[in-house]
Amino acid sequence: MNISSNSKLYLLSCLFLTLCTLGQAQITKVPTENDFETVLNKAERIVKLADGHYFIDFGKAYFGTVVLHSKQLQKDSLIVRLGEKLTEINQIDRNPGGTIRYQQVKLDQVNANQNMVVNLLADKRNTKPGAIHLPESFGVIMPFRYCEIENLKIPIEELEIWQKGYYYQFNDEAGTFTSSDTVLNAVWDLCKHTIKATSFAGYYVDGDRERIPYEADAYINQLSHYAVDNVYSIARRTNEYFVEHPTWPTEWLLHTVLLYYQDYMYTGDKEMLEKYYDVLKIRTLMDLEREDGLISSKSAKLDGEFKLELGFKKANTRVRDIVDWPAGQKDTGWKLAKKEGERDGYEMVAINTVVNSFYYYNLFLMSEIADCLGKTKDATFFKKKSKKLKKVINNKLFDKSRGIYIDGEGTNHASLHANMFPLAFDLVPEKNKKSVSEFIKTRGMACSVYGAQYLLDALYKANESEYALKLITDTTHDRTWWNMIEIGSTMALEAWDMKYKPNSDWNHAWGTAPLNVITRQMWGVTPKTPGFASVQIKPQLTNLQFSEIKVPTLKGSIEAKYIVSDKNEQIYEIKLPKGMNGEFVLPNSKIKVLLNNCIIKNKKIVKLNEGINTLQIQQ
Repeated sequence: MNISSNSKLYLLSCLFLTLCTLGQAQITKVPTENDFETVLNKAERIVKLADGHYFIDFGKAYFGTVVLHSKQLQKDSLIVRLGEKLTEINQIDRNPGGTIRYQQVKLDQVNANQNMVVNLLADKRNTKPGAIHLPESFGVIMPFRYCEIENLKIPIEELEIWQKGYYYQFNDEAGTFTSSDTVLNAVWDLCKHTIKATSFAGYYVDGDRERIPYEADAYINQLSHYAVDNVYSIARRTNEYFVEHPTWPTEWLLHTVLLYYQDYMYTGDKEMLEKYYDVLKIRTLMDLEREDGLISSKSAKLDGEFKLELGFKKANTRVRDIVDWPAGQKDTGWKLAKKEGERDGYEMVAINTVVNSFYYYNLFLMSEIADCLGKTKDATFFKKKSKKLKKVINNKLFDKSRGIYIDGEGTNHASLHANMFPLAFDLVPEKNKKSVSEFIKTRGMACSVYGAQYLLDALYKANESEYALKLITDTTHDRTWWNMIEIGSTMALEAWDMKYKPNSDWNHAWGTAPLNVITRQMWGVTPKTPGFASVQIKPQLTNLQFSEIKVPTLKGSIEAKYIVSDKNEQIYEIKLPKGMNGEFVLPNSKIKVLLNNCIIKNKKIVKLNEGINTLQIQQ
């Protein structure tokens, strides 16, 4: 089967696809101001610091600016300061470091009886040609929570102050969650607000520093967005963006198939898969295979012609493995607290386990995609390749004596990453899951906020829900979501703390793994069939005494409640919308279960119907 194509033909096909794209405005249209919503937030606190000098806290950071409305004219100038971070209580940090935002603006005067929008200065980096540009009507916006005004000569009571925030259309009530764990609830709230506020560009961007979409950022953003709203246009627009704008890390390219597959599973719409099927085949990187099926970014096959086929504009674009981000000091020159960055000492060998785990998952998903599109030969082709690769990985990259995966060919070093990715992607045979998960549990949070997505996925797939919950709700050190809250951010950080990535921003949606993990893994709510015609619910609510969740779908919301009774009985009430059925997966078939007061015997899967389903589980 010849997968590669001549680069000239490929470029012509890309042009054809682009022309087709222009004719399908429902998917690809550039967002306009009508796609966005604005909020005018009043101050939660106003504190007088000195005569004419006030501190304002709006409660949460949004991307936007400040609007003033005065009942009196002030002919003298007014100083306005906006920022994300404080140096101490009631004082904005004027030198916050990294890409944490601060700006000062001077108004010549304050007009009476009209709304005055504070005009901010544009950032050179996030408004250059490669960045996503906003509708002109927005003006310049930045993320901020706090405001100071100085040299106010009129009474503060005569002045109204609003934080004007911009975000893509968002339904706050579509996806909700609460539980008996207050830290878990706070982490959910942090992540949910991040998804809402970082949608300001109409694409999934990497935060305010660059405002550029990257596949790995977008994938976590996509999963988390799907957990709280059923608006899929921003995901589809971003996915199409990657057709013409791939990014360089090997693993980022290998997220492309994952992005399109999740779009299909949540929407049930095959159009995107049909349209970009050939692009997805190329993005699996199967052209880099050596004889045994393993791939490497150091392969001679990754030449200029193939880079053009991948969609890069330049044949000399550098493509290399990243494993986790930020990488080590030796790669970046940054003065990181850990010389190896967030890689847990990963040995960067040519044939590495993380890249090939991604490759396996790409092949597996392509077999599913080909099957749904009726491409029977391709489905068989990809299925055979994935099975072969799974066997090779487990033969060549697994240390049987230790029961764990090594970082790659030619090294004996074993890292968190070399084990959590195979586990997350269902590469680990059942007999090895215990040794792999036990090793993972010795490493703690030895990965970045990006890597945490796959660490948590891996733990729940290995039924290590207690340890996973501990990681999500940990309050004892700085490599936690609680640390993000403690230092004062209301959005997820790009890294656990500034010392781990000195140029970090405070508004990075790739830090929202708990949001989608709570929905997809802890509560276990996932589409069993495309478009949620059928749902699978496989909860692992370890250590929670109660919880409620609402999960948005195109068919309506799935609503579920959980409580542990005084008799230590687990009670679930699950309400499925009209036209949806499902299955509830039990931990084993030996427990006593009642469904709507009827005893269910010797079953591990309980069928659910539209409407209310009540389960009583006795251990």
